Amino acid sequence: MQTRELPEPPADFAVDRETLAYIVLKAKAFDGLVASDDPSDGSNSVDDRAMDALEDESDNPVQRELHVAIRQLNDDAKATLVALAWIGRGDYEAAEWKDALIAARERREASTARYLMNLPLLGDYLEDGAEDLGINLTADEAIGLGDPDLDTRGN
Repeated sequence: MQTRELPEPPADFAVDRETLAYIVLKAKAFDGLVASDDPSDGSNSVDDRAMDALEDESDNPVQRELHVAIRQLNDDAKATLVALAWIGRGDYEAAEWKDALIAARERREASTARYLMNLPLLGDYLEDGAEDLGINLTADEAIGLGDPDLDTRGN
């Protein structure tokens, strides 16, 4: 079996590949949620054909899992995610990684999870930023990463 060389992220990249892949997958699922079309829906799951799973409801597990996964990171990892999203969004170039990381650390938002989750296309921004830095998350997902040992029950 041939082994695959994984490019190394910057030395000050504070999020491991598994956690990053997991957060990207959850962010893409969160980005795909749609507004509830019938908040007083009284039917059962057989009638709904599981469509409620795609609706952005307060009890949707995707939102909770993404929020908890980001919230439980340390401050350096949170700043790394913010800088990565900014690179993916085009606010910074990959060559400006250190500047983006410094700006992310100086950011004065109270909740990093809330800030990131309010970015439309967060999953795409994180994946694009990672790709710009030479981190191919698609390949990581293909070899089974993206399921880190995170407790996302929100306790």
